Amino acid sequence: MNMPRRLLLVNGPNLNLLGIREPEVYGHETLADVERLVADTAGRRGFEVGAVQSNHEGVLLDAIHQAREDCAGIIINPGGLTHTSIVLRDALAAVALPVAEVHISNVTQREEFRHHSYVADIAVVHVTGEGVPGYATATARLIEVVSGSAAR
Repeated sequence: MNMPRRLLLVNGPNLNLLGIREPEVYGHETLADVERLVADTAGRRGFEVGAVQSNHEGVLLDAIHQAREDCAGIIINPGGLTHTSIVLRDALAAVALPVAEVHISNVTQREEFRHHSYVADIAVVHVTGEGVPGYATATARLIEVVSGSAAR
């Protein structure tokens, strides 16, 4: 069976406010800019991208569950769910797809409660503190993993 040439981009709560919410932390790019960047980065490597953003955890869980049917990997910025959601972590583990965790800000240099990620032990790619361009980094690295060309 051929590997699907599709990735799922998941953005968690409040990421719909990119460009508006705390631009000094998250920059001025919007969620549409993020989705376009990921689609362009993946497209140059022969992959397409499905994108979901929700402020509702169940919507994200359903999209992750569905990804096991037609995706080769998941790029996720869980937002605040990074630090609180065991069920999100469990969903990512359950679908057994390679995961790239991305954060716009450097969460390890922010408030103490942001230092723990429930996704970190599931993810095979970690990108933090690169701003919106970090999504392109995460996408490229994840494609290397799913294509088998990542350095082991």
